[in-house]
Amino acid sequence: MNSRADLSPIKLVEGATQTFLDWAAAFLYPVDDPFPRAKILATRLGAHYRSDGLTEIAFWVPEVELDMEFSSGWSKIDHHHQIEKAKSVYLAVFTPLEPIDFRAREQVIPFQRQRLPMVNHKNFFCGVYSGMVAGTKEQAGTGYCLHYVDNQNQLQIIGDVVAYSLPYGVFGPAELYDVERVQQQRQDLDYFRPAQDSDLVFTKVSPPRNILQIYVGSGSPEGTLEGLTHIYQQIAHKLQNQIPLTPAEENYIGYDAVQLLPIEPVAEYHAPDSPRPGFVSWDETIPPDAERVEICLRKPDTQNWGYDIVLGASSATNPSLLGSLRPDELIEFIVTLHTFPTGPIQLIYDVVYGHSDNQAKALLNRYFLQGANMYGQDVNFQDPAVRAILLEMQRRKINTGADGIRVDGAQDFKFFNPATGQVEYDDAYLKEMSNLRQEIGGHQRQLFAIFEDGRPWPAEGWEESSTYLEVIKQQPEAYQWGPLIFAHNTPSLNQFWDRKWSRVCEIMDHGSHWIGGCGNHDTVRRGTQVDTSADINWNLGQTLPEVIKNAYDNPAVTLLFQGFSPGIPMDFLNVTMRAPWCFFRNTDDYYGLKVAAEEVGFLHWQVEPQFYDEPWVFKGIKQFGINNFNHLRLFMGWLQETVLKMEDNYDLETLANLSQEFLNTKLDNPPKVTVQMLQAFAKAYMEDCYDLCNVSHFSNSLNPQQTHFNLSVRRYRHAHPWLRENLTERDHFERLSDDQATIFYGLRTHADENKENKSDLHQKVAIVAHMGGKPTRINIGDLLGLDLTQWHIAIATPGLKISNQLREIKDLELRDGQGLLLEPIR
Repeated sequence: MNSRADLSPIKLVEGATQTFLDWAAAFLYPVDDPFPRAKILATRLGAHYRSDGLTEIAFWVPEVELDMEFSSGWSKIDHHHQIEKAKSVYLAVFTPLEPIDFRAREQVIPFQRQRLPMVNHKNFFCGVYSGMVAGTKEQAGTGYCLHYVDNQNQLQIIGDVVAYSLPYGVFGPAELYDVERVQQQRQDLDYFRPAQDSDLVFTKVSPPRNILQIYVGSGSPEGTLEGLTHIYQQIAHKLQNQIPLTPAEENYIGYDAVQLLPIEPVAEYHAPDSPRPGFVSWDETIPPDAERVEICLRKPDTQNWGYDIVLGASSATNPSLLGSLRPDELIEFIVTLHTFPTGPIQLIYDVVYGHSDNQAKALLNRYFLQGANMYGQDVNFQDPAVRAILLEMQRRKINTGADGIRVDGAQDFKFFNPATGQVEYDDAYLKEMSNLRQEIGGHQRQLFAIFEDGRPWPAEGWEESSTYLEVIKQQPEAYQWGPLIFAHNTPSLNQFWDRKWSRVCEIMDHGSHWIGGCGNHDTVRRGTQVDTSADINWNLGQTLPEVIKNAYDNPAVTLLFQGFSPGIPMDFLNVTMRAPWCFFRNTDDYYGLKVAAEEVGFLHWQVEPQFYDEPWVFKGIKQFGINNFNHLRLFMGWLQETVLKMEDNYDLETLANLSQEFLNTKLDNPPKVTVQMLQAFAKAYMEDCYDLCNVSHFSNSLNPQQTHFNLSVRRYRHAHPWLRENLTERDHFERLSDDQATIFYGLRTHADENKENKSDLHQKVAIVAHMGGKPTRINIGDLLGLDLTQWHIAIATPGLKISNQLREIKDLELRDGQGLLLEPIR
């Protein structure tokens, strides 16, 4: 990266600024419905590098109240008058005087700091500037934020809520980035072009046939987007050169789409001795008007499963997931998927706008939030400016090249309607999210939309009363998470599938627009919270980790959802890689112990005791002298019970004292327990869990028969896209069930009108799957009502020793997790 020594100073360009301000003022007069105008204004917020080399910057700053009197019409900028009146509000820009190494863990860089004037109409502050540097893959852009001095003469910092690049986190300055350059140079522009004979203004993106869910932080050895790019590029190379894939590589393909867990900025660590959270710090005693400042930059290393978002700047990517800290890294991953040699792989963003972490209160003005909830803060969707800005965040995000969105917690989009006196769902906003159009290379697309909506969650009995159809009823082209991919599913328990029979039948009857499957980030985490003394299905394994792995990566379940059921099945990479999974966040200074205590089940369900002896496993915890796995379990179990008893009286000093008393009774030479020690312990526990969840640790221990079977079933679904549709009156789906075992079986028929051979107008598939319990002997022909001499095995689960000559089979023994798909002999 070049330094700034040879570049012109940054200046406000008055004429261009006047034009910008006049445009904005035309949208800021009172109207009955300000939302349409707010949507237009939101597109100009933030920083935009123009083709003429100038930079437009605008902020919505309702919290700044200035005693100003301006001439009507804003025909001219009275520059001296404006600066005098708005002297407490200015644009702070930071220009590095030395190259920044974006891969360095920590560095101190001298910056030239300038304070530049802004003009405003009401609460819309803006300016057009010359001399700002736009960031690229190789070069750092100018950092910027808005500063103002409040009535207490305190400096307040306002960040860009619709930023494109935040290389050092949401609490650091945003980076001006040349977004247009990135878009013009991307290598998948043809992918976005509509068909040649299309005269539509925009095209609608077709939904995928199946989905792979990936958490970026655990999906590759690097835990970054470039790490995933490397994996898919390596797989592409092997496929093009007919090189066999490893079992781990097989787990990444056979899907039409990849859905990433949220990649938006999340809550950041707030060190006790730092005035603010984040990864940027400088000497706070330096006067705010000093032109040169030494800034310490620490590479973001936040570890979070993605749902603790801070809402602000959700248009950008969490820098902890970017090995290069450059926005190009995300584009390169998308390009790799779109140009995959066996056919394009779509990308789905998991967006979280229904709630925010409490850190949002330090980032956003009061109009964005409307009070506390179980996650942190509720979002004020009813404010027209907030509503418009949230949609603008989404628009900028999907313009990176996504094909679909998954809306987290859609049932959380609620508001109080004074006209009815009721709390109502904001279905109008959900429609706005679905209808938002992407524009890349001059082409517009409407993405497919998936909603996680379990209303009336969290009301009592929601799991049984929810229809999972409320959004689909209003948006027939939308998709929802179905009842068996939603949270609180525990297939490690006896007779789980028998108890879920009614929900399975709903999937068969009207699940064509549901996302199906069983294992995902939420359900696996719930699985680790199951009481170890519960009625566990020990047919799945001899230890709890074996049980949970075989419960979620279950061949019979794979046959059911990928090979037979309607809808769009989704797998979770950590499940198919048989890697551990839990909730993790290493950002809590005060509540860190409480967060860690909630994950005590991880030690029972995901970690074999002998595994703890590996040097790299829980190496942070071992620094505290805990070299015995049972000691760790004992302390974490006590911690969970103690935190639960404290309820609303949670206090770190009290916990430190109680911990000391507990250890004094258990150890001969207990360490001295302090609050600082407990804080470090909680952080180490979360970071060790995070490291253990990386799938690369388990690549070499996979069963190739299992991974190949899973891939073959996914390919079977690709070859039979009609499976997405609901069962009809000519189909049937039944169960055999008692207190010993549960067997699902059925037959589906598809009328193929394109068949030239009129004597064979139908495709058929039959399934028999052992869903849980003891081994059972079955006469397949009698069960399905088929003449087996006319059928053959399409796919059988691993370990099922069976002849392909079905007529020779009179009595077949199926064990838990075994099954087969049958097809007619043609």
